[in-house]
This record gives sequence, C-alpha cells and structure tokens, in this order.
Amino acid sequence: MIQYDIMYDVIVVGGGHAGCEASLAAARMGCKTLLLSINLDAIALMSCNPAIGGQAKGHIVREIDALGGEMGKNIDATGIQFRILNTRKGPAVRASRAQADKQQYRLRMKRVLEREKNLDLKQGEVTALYLEEGTVKGVDTRANVRFLAKTVVLTTGTFMRGLIHIGLTSYPGGRAGDIPSIGLSDQLREIGFNVGRLKTGTPARLDGRTINFSCLEQQCGDIKPQPFSFSTVSIDREQLPCYIAYTNPQSHDIIRKGLDRSPLYAGIIEGVGPRYCPSIEDKVVRFPEKERHQSFLEPEGSDTVEYYPSGLSMSLPIDVQWAFYRSMKGFERVEIMRPAYAIEYDYVDPIQLHASLETKIVKHLFHAGQINGTSGYEEAAGQGIIAGINAALRVLGKESIILDRSEAYIGVMIDDLVTMGTKEPYRMFTSRAEYRLLLREDNADLRLRDKGFELGLVSANEYMLFVKKREMIKSSLEKIKQQKLFKSTASPDFLARHELGDIQNSITFEQLLKRPSFSYEELGALDPSYLDTPADVRDQVEIQVRYAGYIDRQHDQIKKMEKMESTRIPGEFAYKDVGGITAEVREKLEKFRPDTLGQASRIQGVTPAAMAVLSIALKSREQN
Repeated sequence: MIQYDIMYDVIVVGGGHAGCEASLAAARMGCKTLLLSINLDAIALMSCNPAIGGQAKGHIVREIDALGGEMGKNIDATGIQFRILNTRKGPAVRASRAQADKQQYRLRMKRVLEREKNLDLKQGEVTALYLEEGTVKGVDTRANVRFLAKTVVLTTGTFMRGLIHIGLTSYPGGRAGDIPSIGLSDQLREIGFNVGRLKTGTPARLDGRTINFSCLEQQCGDIKPQPFSFSTVSIDREQLPCYIAYTNPQSHDIIRKGLDRSPLYAGIIEGVGPRYCPSIEDKVVRFPEKERHQSFLEPEGSDTVEYYPSGLSMSLPIDVQWAFYRSMKGFERVEIMRPAYAIEYDYVDPIQLHASLETKIVKHLFHAGQINGTSGYEEAAGQGIIAGINAALRVLGKESIILDRSEAYIGVMIDDLVTMGTKEPYRMFTSRAEYRLLLREDNADLRLRDKGFELGLVSANEYMLFVKKREMIKSSLEKIKQQKLFKSTASPDFLARHELGDIQNSITFEQLLKRPSFSYEELGALDPSYLDTPADVRDQVEIQVRYAGYIDRQHDQIKKMEKMESTRIPGEFAYKDVGGITAEVREKLEKFRPDTLGQASRIQGVTPAAMAVLSIALKSREQN
C-alpha cells in the first residue's frame, strides 16, 4: 500500500451533489480537504432529470444557499428555464424549480471546486476505509494508494455495488457510462453497519430532431425568472421552453405485453424503488384505470438536441422502449439516444447516524446523500453541506451544528432519517414539516444566514447585504404599525375600491395589509415612499403581517417542544434499567439510540407514557 504524503483534515468520497457541498463547506472553513471521485469529468453530473428544485426541494436549495453553499448559485448561472410552482397557494408551499443546462451545470461546479484554495481533487475508486480502534483514519483506493485524514465523509450516491438493468440484461455500473464502487459496502457490513438495497431509474434520452413539437403543448418559464440564490441579482440567460406529452392506451398495452421481460416484475430487481417517483411500468400496473400519464419533455441544455421525458423511467428492453416512446403523439419517429434503465445500489440504514451525520459505529466518519437512503440532488446536497460543516467542526474541536425541525427542511429531513430510518428512497415534501409556515423559501436567509456567516461560509459582503435587508424588514414592520389611514382625509373612491367603508375613524397600515384584497404595493397610493421598498422586503412584510396569528401559534408549539429537543440522552444510557416501559419500546430505543428526548418521541411505537417514564429516568440520573 502506497501512503500519500499529505495529511488531510477532511476526505470526501464521491463527487455528486452531496460531495460537492461537503467538500466546499469543509475547505471554506479552513480545512485541508480532498475530494475523491471515480470520474472527475462527472462531478455534479445530473444523472437523472436536468433540473433543480421543486416542491420542498426548492426550499432545501435556498437553505443551502443561506448557509453559504453553492447549489443555488450554480443553477442561477446555468439555468435555462425558471418557474415558481404553486403560486395560487399560500407562501409555505410555493416552490422554485429550474431546468439546467446539464453540461454547463457540471462544468461550472467543477470550476468552482478547482478554484477553492483548500481543496484538492483526485480521481480514484475508494475500496475501503482505513480504521484504527474504531476511528476512521483515511481511505484506500483501487490503485493501492492510502490517503490519510482526520475525518471522512462518504457520499457514494448509487455507486456502491451499482447494478444497471435494461430488460433482462444486467451489468455493473454506478450509472450509465461509469464503473461501480466494489468492496466498500462489504467492509461497512463487516464493521456492523446495516447495509440495504435500493433501486431507482431514469427515462431514455430522446433526439429532439426526431420529435414533432407542433403536436405538443408548450410550457414556458416565468417572464421574470426568480433566482434561487439570495446573492444573485438577476437571471440573464436565454430561457428555453419545455413541452407536455402524454401516454395513451396503446402505450400502456405495449408496457403490459413487455412485463414478462421487465426485471422489476421478473423478480430480478431486489431493491425497493421510490414510491413517489414510480417507473412507467409501475404506473400502468398500479393505475389500470388511467388512460394516460403526463410527461414533461425537458431540454438537457442549450447546445444539445437531447430531451428528458420526465415521469417515463423504465427498465424494459430496448425494443419495448422503441415501441413505447413511438406510440406517443409527437414521438412517432423518435430516436432514443440513451436508453432508459433501472439501477440497484447499496445504502446504509441512517438510524446508525447522529443528527450531525457522524456514524454511531465509527468515529469521525460521516455519511451524506443516497448512502443514507435519500433520493434527489437537493436532498443529497442538503446533507452534504451539513456533513462537510460537521466534519470541519470535528477537526477544529468545536461542537457540531444540528438544525432543528423548526429551523430548516434540512433539519426535518435529517431528523426523519436518523430517528425513523428508511426502507425506500426518501424524498422531501412540505407535508413532512410540522412547522412549514415558518420554513418558507422566502425566509431561508432570515433563518440560516447568521449561522452561515458564523461558520465562515458566507462572505462579509453577502452578510452585510443580508443585515441591511433584515433591518429594512424590521423598520417597515414598525412603520406600518404606526402609520394610519384616516377616514376623514381618505378619498371616497379609494375607500370604496378597497371596501373600507366599515372603518371608524382610522385604520393602521398594518391592519390594511391584513385584508386579503390589499397589498404592500397599494400602500404606495397612500405614501409614495413605500414604492421604493425592495420586492423581497415587501414580500416579507406582507407574509409576516398576513399570517401573524398562524406564525405565533407555531412559535408557541416550538417553545413547548424545546425542552424535549434539548434534553440529551447519553450514548451509553442503559434502557434495560428503566422500569415501566414495555419490552417492545425498550427494544426500539436500544436499536435507534436517540440523541435527545425529542428524537425518542418521534420513533414509531414509542408511546407518550414511555416518554414520561424515560423523562423521569433521565432526571433521576442527572440528580444522582
């Protein structure tokens, strides 16, 4: 074994979305960091859909940006269509989504990584961890090189024992065109980690020159694209349209006739697939009453003819794929440039992690991304930045940061994973967050920018602009509480237009904003100075005033939970000595080993009665 002559603070294994954020966070915090990837040309590659954001995922991207991560800036610089989803719904569920120029996204992220002064990039397949007395000390590669480090972050994506399926043909691969990682998951299993098997898939990539777009419904982005990053002033790139296509009864018949050659239905695939993003085989079988399924046809970039038909992932043989895609309107002569496929890969049960994403079995080892059972670029990147931060903090001898469920979607996701584990690919939804009115996209900076700055991930200039924005929001809220509209001096037309005939002598501007029909902009008709308020400040003031009652209620709920969330459970706590709880509850607590009372309360099957007993036992332990 050849030992490399540099001692690193942090080694990040894997150059996907989790690995990029982890390595940048650690390096920017002053740690000498090494990113090891099987293929340096595939860093930040979008293996599946060429898009960032969406429901709850857009929230995560903005939280990453607020903490000082790169994903938001990267999509702003390389996006080719931006849309805000759910604009007719409340602010809690509005979400940003953008199509990316797939190659430009990858290239820009690689350029950012290469320019980071504390970060080295090297190509190599990690086959094992180098351990000493239960602590990770480095990694070994296929080329027989050992790299030493104080901490290691595993972000292996779909590469651990990756197996690609196209019909009844299977072959090893981390994704199409890349070799898998062999050996690492076997070692993790030997060490004592619970290693499972998951499955995901991707649609074919279609040749746009062979698609009849005139038959399809065009979908354009927003006229004024809204950036993901709080640091981006505007989006200046040319925007491209997407298209909507549909399957039909003939398409479904082709799928049904090919099921005998589907690895999914032939019992060849062992891994559990994503419930919320099923393959077209699954959709046809599970929803036989549906005559059609929708697909968004998404361009893969400005300089390519490849298109991604979302929602049409499959693992059927090539001949069935040809027949299926060509059965759709507008696709009659379509050519497949890259076939659809399913992929199986190993993951590690995330209940064996602390909320810091450090493993409970091996010290100084962190896991982030699909190795933890999640799906999606955004979920991976959210874990990546936290793992990178906490690996750096471990090196610096400082306390880990743990994002609470009331602070961030990233906190909700990590808490879900480490307290409940997952048996299927985990995807983030707004419905998973009990405090979602507080965890909006628009206020991610108000929630997390201070943390990013304190960690050294947010520049002084970015932070100064944020502080200025926060002060403007505060002064605007104070101003509208003081300023009043007097009935005696108001225009009768204005009163009638806004249905204000019911007011007595006067009404504050704050009370005006609480009315659904009244907006911040309309305050400009009463006081022109309001027209000078920046749009992001206006939005914050409106939301905070309109939803004040609901927001206050959620803050009250958080206060009630604070004590449980802050009550630590020692790692060596002896649950066997706690009387008054059932054997089933004791077994669950022994298995999950929660870090706090709050975590314990969210473990399925741990009853309120058991929580009361456990709380008393912890108090008694402290007193003794």
